[in-house]
Amino acid sequence: MTGTSRVLERRKHYLRLMRRATLERGSFTVADIAAATDTPRSTVQDWVNRLIKEGCVQLMEEQRGRHAARYAASSVMPESACRRVFTTIDGDQVEIYHECMSGGCAAFCEFHHARAGGALQSVRRDGTLLRERASLGRRDVAVGLDPAPAVGIVGVFHDDGYIRQQIRCIGGPAYSLTDMMSFAEGVCGVTVHREGPVVEGEVVTRALAYVAIGIDDTDTGTEGATFALALALLQHLAKLDGVMPIGHRVAMLNPRLEARTAGNSCSYIELAVEPDLVPQIEESAVRFVADEAASREWGIAVRQGFRIPRDLRAYGRSARESVIDRETAEATAERFGARLHGGRGVIGALAAVSLIGLPHDVLLDPGRDVCAGWEPVGLRRPESFE
Repeated sequence: MTGTSRVLERRKHYLRLMRRATLERGSFTVADIAAATDTPRSTVQDWVNRLIKEGCVQLMEEQRGRHAARYAASSVMPESACRRVFTTIDGDQVEIYHECMSGGCAAFCEFHHARAGGALQSVRRDGTLLRERASLGRRDVAVGLDPAPAVGIVGVFHDDGYIRQQIRCIGGPAYSLTDMMSFAEGVCGVTVHREGPVVEGEVVTRALAYVAIGIDDTDTGTEGATFALALALLQHLAKLDGVMPIGHRVAMLNPRLEARTAGNSCSYIELAVEPDLVPQIEESAVRFVADEAASREWGIAVRQGFRIPRDLRAYGRSARESVIDRETAEATAERFGARLHGGRGVIGALAAVSLIGLPHDVLLDPGRDVCAGWEPVGLRRPESFE
């Protein structure tokens, strides 16, 4: 973590405590915050002075004799409707993940980002998680009142391990950009400038590596469930430094396969990982599944990158329509940069990885054609980038 990132994290921590104390007790003292953080009072006083200059904290009562000065956070509004904002990169494409506290807010951004287009290729939402695909470059958007979009991502750039999102907005989205997004987990910095009612800002996040881990054959006819072990693995890896969990998906494979334990489902989990930690995460995943699987035939497949080549997707289709042998799975994995670990389950685990990016209704219906293509509704692809 850079020096700037550490300062930003400390600022978030102190301001969070100050806002909580203001909400609960109406004000706070330097001693209150020092006790809550086990920090010297002189350090807390420095932060209070700094936040007063920034307009985030107000002096309510001056010190009088033994009575300490009392302060209050200038606002007890939610410090951020944005829980997490983070990004992964694969070649010249970036995926942006924005997890919100509110399904309503996430739906608002989904609607307006799709209407704006801008630098985005696709927009889709799963509950409170907004997930967007962008190409590097800039494409301007005119924001305004309906029918114009209220917010749009106009540019996405990759510089020295960081992703810079350039966002243009008005109204509520402008408040989110100026007052909330810097508090979201994963944000390294936010800069903004105004042009009348329009705000344009830049949100900086780490350029993380996208890692998909497919899992299959971890259960037996009487013990275990692959979906449960996959979810446990996601929770385990999410606790490691340098990892942002994205999600867990279940996919159905060939329902007529004789060796299946039940309906023949597999799972995959998605992670955003600091690039140099990918080997460590893979080792942790292998160790965890080997220890926890009920079946000796457990298998996992690990692949970096969210872009799925057509021929890899075709492997997933074959796994839903026919019987695949291990030799075919190993040859396919080598061709597309996936790494296999374990027993017979690697066949289905690789199929799970080949199906990433598809909607739930396609993943769960083995009769649907996974190679037919799927495009989120409401967004036309940008024709060119500057």
